[in-house]
Amino acid sequence: MEPVSLFKSLADETRLRLLLLIAKEQELCVCELTEALDENQPKVSRHLAQLRKVGLLQDRRQGVWIYYRISDALPAWVQEVIERTLGANQRVIKADLKRLAAMGDRPERLASCC
Repeated sequence: MEPVSLFKSLADETRLRLLLLIAKEQELCVCELTEALDENQPKVSRHLAQLRKVGLLQDRRQGVWIYYRISDALPAWVQEVIERTLGANQRVIKADLKRLAAMGDRPERLASCC
């Protein structure tokens, strides 16, 4: 991954929040991300597609739902940038995490939306 691609991708606040949420939670489905960001599904999916296209995310399908996680193929320096950004900027996703937590624990979310 080229540094310019990484930083261009993270220059958008929505993409940054998505990446940090996924890094924090390990894996999230589209319905969880739309709830956490309080955004519509097309917007969230569009930004997720951009993050996947540059190689930051990988996805898996389970039924009709798509789950996203940080790509296993990222170079160590990119992983470190993500980890340090998350560690130093929890405030960026504080409200998002609160909305995500309001959905209930993961099995309930899985049963209700995914």
